[in-house]
Amino acid sequence: MSDTTQVLDETALLARVDTADGREILDAATREVIGRAPVHTVVELDSAIARARAAQPAWDALGHDERSAILNRVADAIEANAEALARVLSREQGKPLNGPNARFEVGACAGWLRAAAGTPLEPEIVIDDGENYSELHYKAVGVVGAIGPWNWPMMISIWQIAPSLRMGNTVVVKPSEYTPLSVLALLSVMNDVLPADVLIGISGDREVGARLASHPDIDKIMFTGSTATGRKIIESSAGNLARLTLELGGNDAGIVLPGTDPAAIAEDLFWGCFINTGQTCAALKRLYVHDSIYEEVVDALARLAHQMPMGNGLDENNVLGPLQNKQQFDVVNRLVEDAKANGGRIVTGGAPAPGLGELFYPITIVADVADGTAIVDEEQFGPVIPVIRYAEVEDAIASANRLDAGLGASVWGDRDDARKVAPRLESGTVWINGHGGIHPMVPFGGVKASGYGLEFGVAGLKSVAVPQVITG
Repeated sequence: MSDTTQVLDETALLARVDTADGREILDAATREVIGRAPVHTVVELDSAIARARAAQPAWDALGHDERSAILNRVADAIEANAEALARVLSREQGKPLNGPNARFEVGACAGWLRAAAGTPLEPEIVIDDGENYSELHYKAVGVVGAIGPWNWPMMISIWQIAPSLRMGNTVVVKPSEYTPLSVLALLSVMNDVLPADVLIGISGDREVGARLASHPDIDKIMFTGSTATGRKIIESSAGNLARLTLELGGNDAGIVLPGTDPAAIAEDLFWGCFINTGQTCAALKRLYVHDSIYEEVVDALARLAHQMPMGNGLDENNVLGPLQNKQQFDVVNRLVEDAKANGGRIVTGGAPAPGLGELFYPITIVADVADGTAIVDEEQFGPVIPVIRYAEVEDAIASANRLDAGLGASVWGDRDDARKVAPRLESGTVWINGHGGIHPMVPFGGVKASGYGLEFGVAGLKSVAVPQVITG
């Protein structure tokens, strides 16, 4: 552990994690090789877990105050290296430096670390009636396995790492195969400050991920990704009874109420749909708009779509980037083509943009579609929004609730009217006149097939701990 903050440029940062015989990782925008990620084996994973297990008691013994002080120094190190981290992230993931993108994500990493470090978690007095006295304490669970996604690879990894370390756990991180370099670079900066083996990154394939979930020395799994993979993790963890926090797929619905001013909500609505070029679990993916203002809302979104520059993320002018990988690009293209074939009206976009690069797809607004079409019923996870017309609010509520996804939802319009609708939506979070906004102190998690368990704030600290009742 060092108290001297090293400040690295992009080249030096990549050199720390680049492996000569590793797997090539391509720039999402240019498709040029930016580095080679290590491909660790199951044997190397087993060794990493053993090292994390050995390091955990001493880390736990430091106590909350000392661990929090260290986490604040880790945040300092991230901030000192923020530009290099953002550039690696922009190239590997594709998101632009500016807007709610790469620099924003790196800043959020430091912010969430500081929030975890500064959140108090005191013992709770359960009963104190003169004859009985009991307290509820929360203790470290042990070794946490953190399996992250490719869309917000750094930030979501920190959502898993920060509370785990604060509570006295050690963490073994497996980044997505699509975005390993940015996460390994982040861990490298963090490990300049942390004690040895408290935080270990393992970059491997699905076999390594499956072993992490089923390993007998893993006490907790935190996973963000698809519902299908989440189900496999549940099965894999049955043998070791690892505790689980699962943030799974979403197909978030938004309802625009009658009487709403389209101009007043347009920009927030746009970014609710298209932050990170739509590659966000809790992005707005189905928009239900009352018939009386339907065309106005569609037009307002279209005007913004035409104004937002898309291109290489390292260009300071751009705020929208490519899809991160060919697999997701193909999903988006398939859903748009299906919508066209089923009568959808393409208002903007609607076809790949090869002039920008291989994986670029323009902002696409699809009007005049209905429940039951693929673009409504399947999660696009890209720069596409279907806009569905409704006549009665009751019908919009029923439509929003009809799918098995329940991560987020939103209601747009008069606040009092929206607050009447919000509790009736089946989702872990319902935003009013916004969508996707998160805060490190506000619990976040899904219901139905969007997973279970809470992150952030006090609830997030408790989720990476085990309760202990002390009576007497």
